[in-house]
Amino acid sequence: MPKILDGTAIAATIKQEVADEVKTLAAQGIRPGLAAVLVGRVPASEIYVRSKVQTCADLGIYSDRITPPETVTTEDMLDLVNALNSRDDIDGILIQLPLPVQVDTKALLDAILPEKDVDGFHPINAGRLQAGRPALAPCTPAGVIEILKRSDIPISGQNAVVVGRSDIVGKPAAMLLLHQNATVTICHSKTRDLPAVTREADILVAAIGHPGFITPQMVRPGATIIDVGINRITTREDFDRFFAGNARREATFLKRGSTLVGDVHPKAFELSGAYTPVPGGVGPLTIAMLMANTVRAAKMRRGL
Repeated sequence: MPKILDGTAIAATIKQEVADEVKTLAAQGIRPGLAAVLVGRVPASEIYVRSKVQTCADLGIYSDRITPPETVTTEDMLDLVNALNSRDDIDGILIQLPLPVQVDTKALLDAILPEKDVDGFHPINAGRLQAGRPALAPCTPAGVIEILKRSDIPISGQNAVVVGRSDIVGKPAAMLLLHQNATVTICHSKTRDLPAVTREADILVAAIGHPGFITPQMVRPGATIIDVGINRITTREDFDRFFAGNARREATFLKRGSTLVGDVHPKAFELSGAYTPVPGGVGPLTIAMLMANTVRAAKMRRGL
């Protein structure tokens, strides 16, 4: 029977550790601060930002929620970022993506000071990560490593295959695994005979952004599967493709009109030795690691 890697429980442990660090810093007169910038009114983004702000409050981190209008220009946003860069009470700057089409997202993310880049997207932080130097790593890949370590899954010497090459998840996840002494292969949609490569994985990280992309034929029996994908399915055809016969999932689907599936077909999990479910796997770690990065940024900025 595969072991389910409980991301919700691991995230709760990390949040408690962060709260303890915040108390320690408070005794030194330091309160970490996070600025969350949400442009316009995108319902999904509003939910994400609200959750992040609430988590800050729960852990004792100061937060400032800033909501420019949908019509904001790149110049206006750059002025806002520069203002946040200069604020001593703000240790981390989070810009919720996606941004409106008229805003130059790349220019905006590059304008954030690397030491306040708690999403880990700045090229300088990417370079530091590659060089193995102290850096703020992207939250989701950092969460992947925490799940593996805290679940006692061996990394050193293991064959790790990352399916997906995004700057946000795939590439940094591969780099973090490499720093833990895994032998790492990065795959993508153009990889020749992809199933042959993924079947060599002791640790298989799926981050390609396609529902159920990893099928049972692509998994070596006993492998650890880390499913980073979060895809919402809304049609009966897709539900039956992934969850036919799953009464619990069907009840949720009929009630809400949708359900979530990762980048791994649920049948593939049955072959694994351990896996992260969707939901309740990697997802909860993203906010936990954002909080950890905010506290780390506060300490690094002060030379602690």
